Amino acid sequence: MPKTDVLIAGSGSAGIFAATWLSIYNIPFTILERRPGPLKIGQADGVQVRTVEIYESFGLAEDVLREAYHILEVCFWGVDDDDESNRDTGKETVQKSGIKRKSRSMDTQRGLSHLPHVILNQARMNGLMLGKMERILKEKGNNRSGIEYGWTVQGTEIDEGLKGDVGEYAVKVKAEKEGKEEVWEAKYVLACDGAHSTIRHSLSIPMLGDTTDTIWGVMDIYPLTTFPDIRRKCTLHTPSGNLLIIPREGGNLVRFYIQLPAGSVAKTVTLSNLQDTARRIFAPYQMEFADVYWWSAYSIGQRLAERFEKDMRVFLTGDACHTHSPKAGQGMNVSLQDGYNIGWKLGSILSGLSPPSLLTTYVEERSKTAKDLIDFDKEFSRLFSKKEEWEGQFAEYFVKSGRFTAGLGARYADGEIVSQRGSSEDLAKGISVGMRLPSAQVIRFCDCKAVQLQGVLRSDGRWRVVVFGGDAKESGDGERLGKLAALLEQMTLRFTPPTSDVDSIIEPILVLHSKFVDVEQEDIPDYFWPVSGKWGIRDLHKTYIDDSHYNAGHGHAYEGYGVDTSVGALVIVRPDQYVSKVTSLDDVEGVKSFFEGCLIKQR
Repeated sequence: MPKTDVLIAGSGSAGIFAATWLSIYNIPFTILERRPGPLKIGQADGVQVRTVEIYESFGLAEDVLREAYHILEVCFWGVDDDDESNRDTGKETVQKSGIKRKSRSMDTQRGLSHLPHVILNQARMNGLMLGKMERILKEKGNNRSGIEYGWTVQGTEIDEGLKGDVGEYAVKVKAEKEGKEEVWEAKYVLACDGAHSTIRHSLSIPMLGDTTDTIWGVMDIYPLTTFPDIRRKCTLHTPSGNLLIIPREGGNLVRFYIQLPAGSVAKTVTLSNLQDTARRIFAPYQMEFADVYWWSAYSIGQRLAERFEKDMRVFLTGDACHTHSPKAGQGMNVSLQDGYNIGWKLGSILSGLSPPSLLTTYVEERSKTAKDLIDFDKEFSRLFSKKEEWEGQFAEYFVKSGRFTAGLGARYADGEIVSQRGSSEDLAKGISVGMRLPSAQVIRFCDCKAVQLQGVLRSDGRWRVVVFGGDAKESGDGERLGKLAALLEQMTLRFTPPTSDVDSIIEPILVLHSKFVDVEQEDIPDYFWPVSGKWGIRDLHKTYIDDSHYNAGHGHAYEGYGVDTSVGALVIVRPDQYVSKVTSLDDVEGVKSFFEGCLIKQR
């Protein structure tokens, strides 16, 4: 009977992201995937700016940005009210003679992120992360982990006598491949097996919400058309139906999402049905199809799992615990962030760095995010399907919801690893505790390179203590910084294994507000350029300056973060880039107390 620390059912976005975290922590895992190999044709394609930020944290953003279609604008189309033939006849559906562009908007609000909203198919997105995972496993010599293709998971059960001991393999998962049955034993199981999750069914966890499904048709096509905005993201609202245009990567490929009439049955929908509906919606513009790369019809209900875990040993992620419509491009993005959230927590627990209670934060944080998603999707769907006075209301709601649709709306509540009540948020008014750290341009001191501060926070399992230390050349600031560094180093060592580098668990990041040319390396305390690595070389990549760059201008980081240069601030950032705490530079005891709640003392 094979054993593994974490068994993951499904190699979709959530499963791959969780597995990548586990590979970083060098934790044994097995993914059981029913397909015969990696995903070849993507189902989802919208990549939110938050997702691009996450890919950047794994060193993969350049690949995504190079290959993807960049969405910069959205246009809202509807019936041409000036065309007299578009009159109300009292009938349910009227074949209109004209449509026109009613309004347009930037796709992502200015200042939300330094990275764009893009389109790249899910197969490629998953492939990039899968490649990252496999490279990490190879670097660490981890041959105990990987993906097993062709296995159909049949169910899971938890051993009541073992579940109280986190070191025990308390969960059994049964799976079948080519007539052969096998049972795996695991310490933890992640259900990443989709909307019809076998794991969820075997645990008798119901999905709550809509009892009827909305039917959607989707086509990836090469269009022959006179429609002028075919290479822009568009919504079209007409008496013949509603349609969403998503331009795809490659220059010519376009995806249509078509909401089908009530009473439609997904299994009976044909490609001709979808094409005919699209022609009617686009009339009087020509719409023909040079080729159809892929198409499907499917039902989607807005549903939420009654619970996201069982005995804190089995956890639901992605579509296994929340389903919704495809209109706002949330699915793949929210699912992968489920895996991104739980993966590092499992890695930290199984590495002996954090207590098992850390997993309660996955349930608290992602169930709230999923509920917010369902609530948003209901309103978004209501407006998208509305028959009258649609374009203006929908466009207004789209703009207002910009932060949410960009994937930046999640704010985690107070708990074991979020301390809003224990924070002094007025010290950094531009940083919200419980939300991801926004970015700002700073200058890396060691080589004068202009970088985004968020991009410095790589997904490598480390916590960060970001110190806004003021001006290192000012005698008062410099003295304060030296005392702070000594106390932080003493605190950090308590949670660092004796054989590990001082920055391996908690990494210090220093952001100064000084004239770049006035600062010398000896002005910076040793804690912010520690000896590390197998060669014992000092790491000079932890100090940044908020100043005007030779070529890139001034990032105004202190101003953007709302930090007073004479007061400074200290920000604790989680391994997933979310802000845990904002406090003063003299509150080392508060920092120590926070880490005592989520990290285990190592010495």
